Amino acid sequence: MNKMLTPIAALVAASLLTACGSQAVKQNDTSNVTASTVVNQYADIAEATYGDSYLTAVALQDTIDAFLNAPTEANLQLAKDAWIAARVPYQQTEVYRFGNAIVDEWEGNVNAWPLDEGLIDYVSADHYGSESDLNPLYTANVIANESLMIGGQTIDASTITPELISEHLQEADGVEANVASGYHAIEFLLWGQDLNGTNPGAGNRPATDFDLDNCTHGHCDRRREYLAAVTALLVDDLKYMADAWKTNGDARIALLEQSPEQGLSTILTGMGSLAYGELGGERTKLGLMLHDPEEEHDCFSDNTHWSHYYDAKGIKNVYLGEYQRVDGSWVKGPSLSALVAEQNSALDKEMKSDLIMTEAAGQAMVDAAAQGQTFDVLIAMNNTEGNALVQDFVDSLVDQTRTTEDIIRLLDLQDIALEGSDSLDNPSSVF
Repeated sequence: MNKMLTPIAALVAASLLTACGSQAVKQNDTSNVTASTVVNQYADIAEATYGDSYLTAVALQDTIDAFLNAPTEANLQLAKDAWIAARVPYQQTEVYRFGNAIVDEWEGNVNAWPLDEGLIDYVSADHYGSESDLNPLYTANVIANESLMIGGQTIDASTITPELISEHLQEADGVEANVASGYHAIEFLLWGQDLNGTNPGAGNRPATDFDLDNCTHGHCDRRREYLAAVTALLVDDLKYMADAWKTNGDARIALLEQSPEQGLSTILTGMGSLAYGELGGERTKLGLMLHDPEEEHDCFSDNTHWSHYYDAKGIKNVYLGEYQRVDGSWVKGPSLSALVAEQNSALDKEMKSDLIMTEAAGQAMVDAAAQGQTFDVLIAMNNTEGNALVQDFVDSLVDQTRTTEDIIRLLDLQDIALEGSDSLDNPSSVF
């Protein structure tokens, strides 16, 4: 399988050609494969993927601005399409989260989940409830309230700004579920709650929730403020990380200040931790075990199948030393694959085979979603065939991780601790 862009992503890519320019392949010398050149290529791919994440976020902001200027259903759909397209490059960056402290410390600003959406806006009491023992701000609804009590202090929320969101609302009261910024906050505002459980269907927020002349659910002016502010914050956050991977950027410097062997450890930590503990465990197996759509990563939009597919694609990119940008150009160079092949060609072939199997398993979920069985439907209790598709994806990620561990041993890299997950390591504890 080599599906690089969804149709939606292709549309956004076309809109970015003017911004990006017509770019040729950025081809580093693949004949000089050393630990050092592989680590440099890893940094170049990070620069490209975060750069694309920033550009697609700007495109998303443009469509949201157009929607707020004319809040029609058609313009709301264009904003949703741009959100889905923006996920394509971003999900391919997540392999950089584990092993790079600067990324891990920042990532919660843009991709934290799951969220208690009642912090942000109105919710269905029948489906969501009215209170939580764990979160005093479970139904705080900042859009409906111009002041909030957070940590014993009254917070002025009369104007909703990026600063209010980032400094006061994000993880307010120290509760991780108080996700006020990032892709999923925007997703909730565009789609609204998905009230379909494990039945087909995503959120169905009306465009009139943002229409000052024909307002539904009240507070449309503040809902517009929140959507504009949280989108601007996402753009700023992604620009920060895109710049951090450029020459002399903080993330690239931190990576290259390590020894080449430590750099390889960073790469493999990211590959194994994302595949096993995060994607295979927390984002996939856990929801399957509980048959719970609340454990779905893109739970409002029902876009989880694509997010999982591109998470896995990001791991493959890093191993093969290549990435296809949203404008169609390629970044290619010295790869970890070539470095492994020099020492053990059979192990390299095994890893490539595992990556292909994972991609095929991800594609099977994508194909099922196209037929109406999105991730929340696939994990439903008694959906035997759907559950099996999801389990195949988990199994492929576990197999891939075992091969990653063999590569770590081959390269004699020390002190690598891959992220785990109770859903895989201690399933009985989940219940």
